[in-house]
Amino acid sequence: MTRLRAFIDSIGVLGPGLRDWPHTADVLAGRTPYAHAPTELPPPAGLPSVERRRTGPVVKLALAVGHEAVAASGRDAATLATVFSSSGGDGQNCHAICETLAGDDRKLSPTRFHNSVHNAPAGYWSIATHAMAPSNVLCAYDGSFAAGLLDSLCQVVIDATPTLLIAYDGEYPEPLNAVRPVPDTFAVAMVLAPEAGPRTLARIDVALTDTASTALTQPGLETLWRGNAAARALPLLEALAARRAANVVLDYLPETRLQVDITFGTP
Repeated sequence: MTRLRAFIDSIGVLGPGLRDWPHTADVLAGRTPYAHAPTELPPPAGLPSVERRRTGPVVKLALAVGHEAVAASGRDAATLATVFSSSGGDGQNCHAICETLAGDDRKLSPTRFHNSVHNAPAGYWSIATHAMAPSNVLCAYDGSFAAGLLDSLCQVVIDATPTLLIAYDGEYPEPLNAVRPVPDTFAVAMVLAPEAGPRTLARIDVALTDTASTALTQPGLETLWRGNAAARALPLLEALAARRAANVVLDYLPETRLQVDITFGTP
């Protein structure tokens, strides 16, 4: 596979005890001790009040990290191509729909129905930011972050356009949690650009590999890393937080993984 190159302009993060990227970077680099706390989802910024009331947890999660990454990049959100990647979408909404269909009154709420589609967060993002650029929405089970990164890189390299990647996953209620346990909510966003700029954090060169995945070294986050598909990004974030050149291998497919070579200070 041809190596795909891009420059990371900015990052957004939200998860349990991880309130934003600067705080997460301090935790992952060992500058601040990790303290677990439930993920606090902020109101979805930019949406009209009617739309804001209709949003569920995963929409709030996706929009929060997207807004953080875009603000840190200094770019106009309306001009960015987007890639949304999630292994399961809105599990809580799916649970509520299943409960309704299993009951006597099987009339579905229109809000429940339109939030059930996998591209709901992408739709809310376009409303919140007035974005008209192309948007892809995908799912690849536990490889969803890697798949989203590959898709984003293809747009950056082939179309030479800055792209916003948003990977997110929320927990499931029972009984869904028994067959797909997700320990907590987590999301990460990255603005990727074809060229280095004044806010570039690092350069990444990405290719497929069959070597073993890189383990996360930061204590306290192993369960989240292994249990939330979006959190499979944590070894990459750990290397970025330490600001060290590194070769990170991320989970993707059973026999195929993603090698990310990270370089700092190189045009």
